[in-house]
Amino acid sequence: MTDANSRPEPELLGHPKGLFYLFFAELWERFSFYGMRALLTLYMVNEIFEALATRDLAAAAVYSSYGSLVYASTVVGGRISDQLLGFRKSIMLGGVLMALGHFVLAVENNMAFFLALALIVVGNGFFKPNISTFVGSLYKDGDTRKDSGFTIFYMGINIGGFVAPLLCGWLGREYGWHYGFGLAGIGMLTGLLFFWSGIKKGVFMDKGLAPSEEALNKPMLGVKKKTMVPILAFLAAPIIAVMLSSYQAIGGGDTLFGDQNFVNVFFKTIGVVILLYLGYILYQANPSERKKLAVALFITLFMTVFWGFHELSGSVITLFADRNVNLSIIDAAQTNALNSMFIIILSIPISLLWTFLAKKKKNPRTPYKFGLGLALAGISFYVLSLSGASADENGMVPFAYLLVMYFLISVGELFMSPVGLSKITDLSPKRIVAFMMGVWFLSSAFAFQVVGFIGKQLAIESDSAEIRGFASLDTYIGGFEMIAQYALGGAVIVFLLSPLLNRWMQNVH
Repeated sequence: MTDANSRPEPELLGHPKGLFYLFFAELWERFSFYGMRALLTLYMVNEIFEALATRDLAAAAVYSSYGSLVYASTVVGGRISDQLLGFRKSIMLGGVLMALGHFVLAVENNMAFFLALALIVVGNGFFKPNISTFVGSLYKDGDTRKDSGFTIFYMGINIGGFVAPLLCGWLGREYGWHYGFGLAGIGMLTGLLFFWSGIKKGVFMDKGLAPSEEALNKPMLGVKKKTMVPILAFLAAPIIAVMLSSYQAIGGGDTLFGDQNFVNVFFKTIGVVILLYLGYILYQANPSERKKLAVALFITLFMTVFWGFHELSGSVITLFADRNVNLSIIDAAQTNALNSMFIIILSIPISLLWTFLAKKKKNPRTPYKFGLGLALAGISFYVLSLSGASADENGMVPFAYLLVMYFLISVGELFMSPVGLSKITDLSPKRIVAFMMGVWFLSSAFAFQVVGFIGKQLAIESDSAEIRGFASLDTYIGGFEMIAQYALGGAVIVFLLSPLLNRWMQNVH
């Protein structure tokens, strides 16, 4: 009898066969996630909060809290996987929870709405961080195929992100919101089936198993831990649902918390604790480590600012597209596909550009790439702010402005996101790499707090559910100009700091 390690690794197109099962699992999971996200803000404004004059404000608060909790959950889910469940069990548990969440969204009930979002939050925490790490585990250290393997995998993410808004948006428009959400749920189930079939066929060999079967079977309150974790995960959903439904300001805004809701205060508290601990780490580090860590923190801060503007695509920009953009080929929900479309088109050319510049010894170092990324984000919003000058008699602007905006911010994303993660691992001392990776992932959670703040500033108050044209145009145009100024100001700061940051990076490019 031969064990898993003695069998030859099954391959497909020169890569571990398991990669392609993870590719399709992630493609369909992202299909479900982005399909739902494309509809979410429009659904809240037109259905959940339809009766409120402050419907935009409520939708912005819930969207912000949901996004923050989705990304924060990955830190907890990743930790549980590392310590107890392993990749396989974590991905299956997360997928089941997310599928349930999408299907509960298809139920026409306001209370069910918050429970559905909570199930997706908890499920994403188990699914998202572990499937990406699983890809890396398929390759041995030093395997030159690893980078191209991740390129294939990330293409799956963007294919899902491109197709989902188009299909779910069409279903939502033609047949009703809940059909769009239902299709997202079917997408998640399809991804789970791909993953489960890979396990059954043995393509993952001995990868992704729990660290210790003994630990899994160890009792906790009289129940085995492998059973207790799913129970606790399900029990966490109603608690998160209550957090999400508490979107109004604490005490009605008449307390020392101002207009902050429970989730806002929760993340500000976490932020303070993290900053204090980072200060302690910097104090303990030697001078060389301290400089590299400082650069890692700056990079994380710049990325948080960028994502804070970028993630407006699922909220404010979708509402702008619905209310103020002349759309004929696609609708407002479907405009969420544009970012992934440009990422698919531009990924290889920009990758080739960096390779070409590296050969010429002119490849910009990381801080300059981050500065360029923020500058492109600023220019993209400046383009949107100019669209008001081309508005027709109904206050509607040409679709071309939105198309150019998405092109520019997608290029900015490719300048920043792919290099950021690898630089965090290069700049962090080995003893705290895992913690710094957690901080990096949490940066996306804090970015959604920026999204919520901007969403509240650009909220349109009206007793009419039909807000269009000039009723909203000036608010959006003024907001986009302000965002452009902040993003360009951030880019200037990054460029000014770049010579110093380059020196502090030492041998890291």
